[in-house]
Amino acid sequence: MGEMMVGELKDIIPAVIIRPTIITSTYKEPFPGWVEGIRTIDSLAVGYAKGKLTFFLGDLEAIVDVMPADMVVNAIIVAMIAEARHQQPQTIYQVGSSIRNPLRYSNLQDYGFRYFTKNPWINKDGKPVIVSKVTVMNSMDSFQRYMAFRYLLLLKGLELANAAFCHFFQGVYSNLNRKINWVMRLVDIYRPYLFFNATFDDLNTEKLRMTARTSLVENDMFYFDPKSIDWEDYFMNIHIPGIVKYIFK
Repeated sequence: MGEMMVGELKDIIPAVIIRPTIITSTYKEPFPGWVEGIRTIDSLAVGYAKGKLTFFLGDLEAIVDVMPADMVVNAIIVAMIAEARHQQPQTIYQVGSSIRNPLRYSNLQDYGFRYFTKNPWINKDGKPVIVSKVTVMNSMDSFQRYMAFRYLLLLKGLELANAAFCHFFQGVYSNLNRKINWVMRLVDIYRPYLFFNATFDDLNTEKLRMTARTSLVENDMFYFDPKSIDWEDYFMNIHIPGIVKYIFK
């Protein structure tokens, strides 16, 4: 809807449309790993590290399209310069990594397990949280069956026992109910992405990168090529340590 409004104003004000995908912590600037607030995949990392997320839903071979925040900012700046110089018809720049350097959910699962096995989160009791690989359901039907047999029947039994014994099990019941609601909320939020197998055409953005290499003096300063990212190094040494430092409470 926002793009439609911008399109109607294109003859009145100069505008360029940037479509970033999932934005993650910074790659280099202002310093590696900077992030503010929980963003998309980070909520999964927080839940996993704290032992709250032991199973989830999705296609492990699906591509998760992410882009570090500083690269998105650089793409915006360069696109503004290019549009101001050439006054081309309104161009849409897709800023992502799914075509040039695809990352898969299986990679995220592996990086999270390896990082938090080596660097476990210390809980409020001062004990390290031991993580294991997340059990991943490959369909909504399998997920609902798993939830029903593993947790919902137990929750219903606790509810009846709690009522029969004058709320003696209220603490246990409330804790389990809260955890189940948290997982169901995450599934509801991420459902559109969990089985999403498309990639995003970034041809215009690649043309922008090529133009910047040949005509922009400060090209090295305004980096935004996802192909330069080693995802394993980025997640193990930059992104996950960043969210542990700036987000975890």
